[in-house]
Amino acid sequence: MITSSPEILSDTAASHAHLAKLLRNGGLVAFPTETVYGLGADACDDRAVARIYEAKGRPSFNPLIVHFADLETLRQHVVWRPEADVLAQAYWPGPLTLVLKRQPDSPISPLVSAGLETLAVRLPAHDTARAVLRAFGGGVAAPSANRSGQISPTQAGHVRDSLGARVDAILDGGSCKVGVESTIVGLVDKPVLLRPGGITEDELAQTLGRHLAVRHKAEAISAPGQLMSHYAPDSLVRLNATEWEPNELRLGFGEVECDLNLSESEDLVEAAANLFDYLHQLDARQAGTIAVSPIPHEGLGIAINDRLSRAAAPRDS
Repeated sequence: MITSSPEILSDTAASHAHLAKLLRNGGLVAFPTETVYGLGADACDDRAVARIYEAKGRPSFNPLIVHFADLETLRQHVVWRPEADVLAQAYWPGPLTLVLKRQPDSPISPLVSAGLETLAVRLPAHDTARAVLRAFGGGVAAPSANRSGQISPTQAGHVRDSLGARVDAILDGGSCKVGVESTIVGLVDKPVLLRPGGITEDELAQTLGRHLAVRHKAEAISAPGQLMSHYAPDSLVRLNATEWEPNELRLGFGEVECDLNLSESEDLVEAAANLFDYLHQLDARQAGTIAVSPIPHEGLGIAINDRLSRAAAPRDS
């Protein structure tokens, strides 16, 4: 954990303008979205984008999502498709990322795409994020504002504890409402679900009038958030725990005795919003193992289980 850190700024128009100035000068800034806090840099600045990878310790083959304030600006950088229109009208601004072919003349840094011919783009719904993006006026590359592979941040303090002095400014916009990263849909060929998130597969299928193909985990990385070990606390994570073992910390769901409960009423929206914050809290107690109750594998539970399975995956030695 890094002890030195920048000032955490309040959510004001002056702070929005300050972050925009830092972005224009090649800085790294952290700001809230409805999903998690993002670590932003000018997407057209090679050096600034390289700083994201360095600050996070992120593998250079793992692409980034570029955030925009408006659809008109976003469309200048990608090859638009009819399915993109349907999904954009239904879910933007909101927790959906689309992966499309990038326009050959787009000035966005090739580092953002990690060598791919595609670009991951979205319009966030969080008022603070939109205010910062409007003040900046261009695309902002912004993965989650934490060290690579660690628990994603849903509060400003999580960013400070993970990145510290690696970020030039942190804007505190409160807790993130969705709590898990955006759903990612690939639209290079047929629609493909590349990462489950705040919008469910069933919702997408109903909107498009067809089921989406689903990326297999063994396939090459084509979008952010596809590493096998990801979103991981320092503690080990044991999933689908129906009984507790000695000396474990217990992350519950439903009517169970536990240390923290994602949702006593079995509300998956509440569970998603609490997931990363509760993992942060339990991990800080340094018990060694966090045991997690079974989560229904339906609706938003699919995204929650995706994050938990990556948190529990074997770590690189």
